[in-house]
Amino acid sequence: MTDASGLTLIEILVVVAILGVLAALIVPRVIGRTDEARAVAAKQDIAAILQALRMYRLDNDRYPTSAQGLDALVARPGVEPVPRNWKQYLDKVPKDPWGHPYQYLSPGVHSEVDAFSFGADGTVGGNGIDAEIGSWQL
Repeated sequence: MTDASGLTLIEILVVVAILGVLAALIVPRVIGRTDEARAVAAKQDIAAILQALRMYRLDNDRYPTSAQGLDALVARPGVEPVPRNWKQYLDKVPKDPWGHPYQYLSPGVHSEVDAFSFGADGTVGGNGIDAEIGSWQL
């Protein structure tokens, strides 16, 4: 008698079938999380931008104007009103998770200032992943 160790064809087919069932159950759940993770990342970026805006306001008694934009958090604005006590508040202005610039309004539509992303499509409006993600949602 010989001691044959190894897997038979049937055993290999059973393992492949089990892996196929697991992949069919897990892959759709993981793929759907990508858009959800991007939305969470956008909210975290916006929260950091809002914190920098608050620090700017504490130092300069006002928020940057819409014309100065979020760049006022990285470099001293040259557009009036020039802040008298400016400091660097961010290393750089981040892009949203879809690669588009974050938007800024002062005064805002929803509060004193609005910082927001247009979502995946980069345009106004939309539903689902194309919907705006803004400071008013935090």
